[in-house]
Amino acid sequence: MDMYPSIIGRTIILYFLIIIIFRIMGKREIAELSIFDLVVFLMTAEIAVTSIENHKDPLLHTIIPMLVLLSIQITLAYLSLKSTKLRHILDGKPTVIINRGKVDEHAMRSQRYNIDDLLTQLREKDISSIADVEFAILESSGKLSIIKKDENEKESPMLQMPLIVDGFIQEDHLKLIDKNDNWLKEELEKLGYHDIKKISICTYNNGTFSIDLMDEIK
Repeated sequence: MDMYPSIIGRTIILYFLIIIIFRIMGKREIAELSIFDLVVFLMTAEIAVTSIENHKDPLLHTIIPMLVLLSIQITLAYLSLKSTKLRHILDGKPTVIINRGKVDEHAMRSQRYNIDDLLTQLREKDISSIADVEFAILESSGKLSIIKKDENEKESPMLQMPLIVDGFIQEDHLKLIDKNDNWLKEELEKLGYHDIKKISICTYNNGTFSIDLMDEIK
């Protein structure tokens, strides 16, 4: 009978501890968790369950590993804010699966993504045919973003992928619109933006740039 108060007490303590840990980790929908976030969540849950089952083991043996996982997650999250490459490693990056109405099989193979997966996600968005799609982007979360073809438009819609993120030029995205970094730098110079490192995000659509500078709001 003595074990029941211990189990109940551990459950209550770990319940609130896990809530605090997840709140510190930040707000994200479950479907948008990176692989790294998911591993931390699963390991934290497993540690908590094991601790409740082994109620005679000191609670500190559970709390310390949880805090270590939290420290690792916070450290890598901070570093990923400073490094686009690290962010791509941890979170992945969007992949264009359909480009101007054409399926990119190479991109699909690189993501181990097949036609059945593509058709399933298209049907979930009430799209019955690939022919109706101008662009399809497989997001890092696994969701498929769709830009439909518009038969009434004279020109195909422009894919608005960021050309600059956190001060770094996105070479792959420039290739998608048949441009290069020299063109981008020249256009930004004309608009008075001389330091790319100060640009938080830059997108381009139908000849118009949308630019947000770092730390504009303080």
